[in-house]
Amino acid sequence: MFGEERTRTLLGPADPARHGTLAPPRLSAHDLIVRAEAIAEPVADRRQARPTRRLVLTAGTLAVAVGAAAIAQTFGPLSPDASQIASPPPGADPGVVLVPVAYGSGGHDAGRQLRALASSLVDAEYDNSTGRYMYHQTRTWGDPVMTSPDGRHHVAFAADTKVWQAADGTGKQVTVQLEPQYPDQESRDYWQRNLKPKAAASATRAPDSIPLPPKNLAPLPSGRAQLNELLKVTFGAGTVSKEVSMVYGRYVVPRQTRSEILRVLANVPGFLWRGQVTDRAGRKGVAITFDDREHNAQSLLIFDPNTGELLAYERLTLSPVRISAYQVLLDTAWTDRLN
Repeated sequence: MFGEERTRTLLGPADPARHGTLAPPRLSAHDLIVRAEAIAEPVADRRQARPTRRLVLTAGTLAVAVGAAAIAQTFGPLSPDASQIASPPPGADPGVVLVPVAYGSGGHDAGRQLRALASSLVDAEYDNSTGRYMYHQTRTWGDPVMTSPDGRHHVAFAADTKVWQAADGTGKQVTVQLEPQYPDQESRDYWQRNLKPKAAASATRAPDSIPLPPKNLAPLPSGRAQLNELLKVTFGAGTVSKEVSMVYGRYVVPRQTRSEILRVLANVPGFLWRGQVTDRAGRKGVAITFDDREHNAQSLLIFDPNTGELLAYERLTLSPVRISAYQVLLDTAWTDRLN
């Protein structure tokens, strides 16, 4: 098999991650296989499925898990009546149907509010602390999404991940797989009929802890020009949204840099101000969105209204409106201990 360095050498300038630092995969190959088994249909019901353009490879592991049972996709929520949720098979967690974060109708250019927020930030809890490790706790969904052979029904398992990482890349990552979640009621009904109870029950496993090897972790820039490059502003607001989520998921971002990131966003065309919202952890924040009509997608960023920290990043489809993926940043800190 190709190693990372050989693959990058072959790709050369075409390597999209040649200037970036890749985080370790949240899931091992074994975990991906368990997930695929949990939602696999009986052999007699399987049909040959053609991969779509949304097929995802997650850190080289997904090809093992996809197999003949399901297709993994990146993105794929309408609110159901909770009274109509069917009972799950014995041993399976029923999971929930995801509902988009609510915000008011309308919206206007976000530049003025983002600049005002950037000028009024206060310290976050970690701003006056130090430590060897950058610590992050995140909750994610949508990486990967498993799809039925007909391409109509989707399911993914939420994951809670804690990462301790030093400047030299070393540290530890602990991931806990949580319950299945669904982008719509039809998907939930489908997978509850086809879920294998034994496999589903075993899919929620004990925490998976892996050591992080030494790796060159580039320092977080603080200047406007360097942040423009890091956030890939030349590629537009959709790409910038994703890059902002990666920065906040990797670094402990100081207040001055948080201000500069908000000012960078203020100058990127397309962001709309959505005002006050509540994220999936129940925290109050302010949101901006970008509608990518060409790709039928919306990016949503939620910031703390006082510190300017990123609270959450979500990706949705515009028609029908439903969740494709989300990342909730639950905790960020400096620490000297791996626990």
